[in-house]
Amino acid sequence: MRPWRAMSGRRGSLHLANVFGIRVGADYSWLLVLFLVIFFFQDNFKSTVREDTTTIYIGAVGAAFLFFGSIIIHEMGHALAARREGIEVAGIDLFLFGGLMHMRSEPQTAGAEFRVAAAGPAATVLVIAAGVAAGVALEGWNDLSDAVTFRAGTTFSLGVELIASLVLANVVVLVFNLIPAYPLDGGRIARAAVWALTGDRHRATRAAAAVGRAFSWLLIVGGLYWLTQGDTFNGIYTMILGYLLGTQARGAAVQTAFTERLEGVTVADIMDPHPVSIPADATALTAYENFFLRYHGYEWFAVIEHDGGYVGRAFRAPVMEAAEGPNAALPVRDVTGSDADGRVRDDMSLEALLTSEPLRRLGALMAVDDQGRLRGVVTAEQVARALRTRLAPG
Repeated sequence: MRPWRAMSGRRGSLHLANVFGIRVGADYSWLLVLFLVIFFFQDNFKSTVREDTTTIYIGAVGAAFLFFGSIIIHEMGHALAARREGIEVAGIDLFLFGGLMHMRSEPQTAGAEFRVAAAGPAATVLVIAAGVAAGVALEGWNDLSDAVTFRAGTTFSLGVELIASLVLANVVVLVFNLIPAYPLDGGRIARAAVWALTGDRHRATRAAAAVGRAFSWLLIVGGLYWLTQGDTFNGIYTMILGYLLGTQARGAAVQTAFTERLEGVTVADIMDPHPVSIPADATALTAYENFFLRYHGYEWFAVIEHDGGYVGRAFRAPVMEAAEGPNAALPVRDVTGSDADGRVRDDMSLEALLTSEPLRRLGALMAVDDQGRLRGVVTAEQVARALRTRLAPG
């Protein structure tokens, strides 16, 4: 109902908003479930709200959007926690079964995994607490409890029933997501616990994925039972949810088998350790004549200080413009960009490098050590070659 995974942002989804710099969108399947949720709230409000049909429908629409707003808050908890761990967040999407937070890469420690996984349920707990506080202030605890359970024979104001519905929906989301089955939040938390105890991320993933697959079959069987009882909608919905969770759990098991084959390989193992580089104090004219004119087809070169410190990339066009103008004696460092996203640590794992968006965009990254000194260059071709070598049979 609310899985999250590492991947690039979904394409083709509706762009709803940007929150804290994070894109929030909606898959087109969300439009279907939106109307179903509105219908659910409208049907329940009819027996407990003292209003006319039009007002009840408006209230149901409001309840549906409040519910999906709380889903976004849940996902935003994951997203903000991921950013604090240094993980790039591609965005959040609402879809048929709730919400999905997209990360560019997975957490690299058990602690980070736990913090990212627990942040969503923690955000939901805050929503529930806020709703309960507001409901108690308006009607008192007993009336709020009756409203939450849609107790027959009782009537409430639309405002109280909106609050009660939000609380009930988030309690369901919280309980479901804390089931220790991957890829639910509870499964992620369980994986973090096993990871911390064993020190083996792959073993933890296999264990959590096994529970996830078992739970997915339980959902599918439950869906079949509801179908035999004539509850077609809940039966089909539950079966599809089980299939989705099972697919992600199986995918996690396959992914961990893949990453185990890449264990121990770093950027330093696959990079070219002798890239052609330009001294930072060389003039623009010298850089152009000795490098760009000499190496035809090269559009940029790394620029380094005398101690090996990486300055950035010098591109052909600005260097040529400076060399052919009044700034020919200008040090090449002054026409070099900082290249903040074009560098990578030489001890980064090959697995982490696979999710690098700058590598896909630039085709090559400059490998630097912990002091910022240039150690080599790693290209997309080198990564592909390393993958073929590591994954080859035998």
